[in-house]
Amino acid sequence: MRKIDRRIVIVISVIFIIGLAYGLMRFLISQKEAPPVRRSIEARRYVKVEPVKYSRVLSVVSEKGRLSSTAEIDMVAEASGKIEAGTVALKTGAKFSKGDVLFEIYPDEAILSLQARKSQYQNTLAGIIPDLVIDFPEAEAPFTSFFSSIEVDKPLPPMPEINNDKLKIFLASRNVISEYYSIQRDQLQLKRHTVHAPFNGTYKDVYMEQGAYTNAGGKVARAIQTDHLELEVALNRADAAWVNTGDPVFVESEKRDLSWKGKVIRKGQFVDENTQRQTIYIQLSYDHRQPLLAGEYLWAKFPVRPIENTMEIPRNSVFNSNEVFVVRDGRLAKEKINVVKLNDRTLIFNGITEGDTLVVQQLINVSEGTLVQTEKTASPKPGSGPGAPGVDVGSSAERQKAKRK
Repeated sequence: MRKIDRRIVIVISVIFIIGLAYGLMRFLISQKEAPPVRRSIEARRYVKVEPVKYSRVLSVVSEKGRLSSTAEIDMVAEASGKIEAGTVALKTGAKFSKGDVLFEIYPDEAILSLQARKSQYQNTLAGIIPDLVIDFPEAEAPFTSFFSSIEVDKPLPPMPEINNDKLKIFLASRNVISEYYSIQRDQLQLKRHTVHAPFNGTYKDVYMEQGAYTNAGGKVARAIQTDHLELEVALNRADAAWVNTGDPVFVESEKRDLSWKGKVIRKGQFVDENTQRQTIYIQLSYDHRQPLLAGEYLWAKFPVRPIENTMEIPRNSVFNSNEVFVVRDGRLAKEKINVVKLNDRTLIFNGITEGDTLVVQQLINVSEGTLVQTEKTASPKPGSGPGAPGVDVGSSAERQKAKRK
């Protein structure tokens, strides 16, 4: 029993000592003064702002387009035969003027055949003139003169007028009328053996050269007009709405060293399904001092149009397509705007209250209620201004001053 009692005494003693030490530690800790609590300081963001003020904003539309010919056609052979040279070489890039003989389709056989028909027609007329003297004396002189004026190597002269029905029946029975129109048809077909230039231009492609044989309807070459050109400019649907037919256009070369004056002659009434752009066609006058070539690219600047009661800011100031930040009581707040027009680097808008303090720079990783310090800036210019890449959003002097505070 004594051994058990000693163990109990030892355990109780150990527990007492531990409890006493713990209580003493808690007492000493409670006597120590608590360190002063340091208040957290809310960080401020430096932002560039501008008061919302609506006025008349001048809108400019500028885009690059491709120059093309107003006429680009295929030269087709209207007769069959061997291709013979004209006054212009049948080669790609060869230049020609309106009315030049481009090429011929071996006309000799057709010429001889036509002359033979005219000679046969003269024989027919010679056979009916004695009958006209007896039966229709009033028609004898006109048809004798008609017979004498026919030459096999020249076009048929006009046939005398026929006002007598009996005379008309008589001439029709002798095939005088039908043969006259058949010969006129052959004269037209003979003209088709020779192809003349319909405009001033050049060969873009040549499919058949001199000496080749072609059938009627065969494509010989492709030609474009060089003295009447138009510029095709594809604009966004929103920008195209600001352009009207008849507007003057200022056109420059890609290097901006040459310029021309043009005019909008038409607008495409459809949108390209791939680019979703509407094409504007600009007419340019040919200038021998500053020649234009089809296929080259030029810059077109469309007329300035005023937009009333709007304001222009950098595009990167706007997020979620139509939301901006304004500053109220030193903190950021979101507002929705009405976008009137988008430019390359700026946009024109209205829809928020005049006098609001608008943030005119891009902000990253911020939310409504963020504490900010503002810095006013000048009105942005198209393609530049606050918020553009590389612009400092707060002066170092102001930051040092804030740190000292």
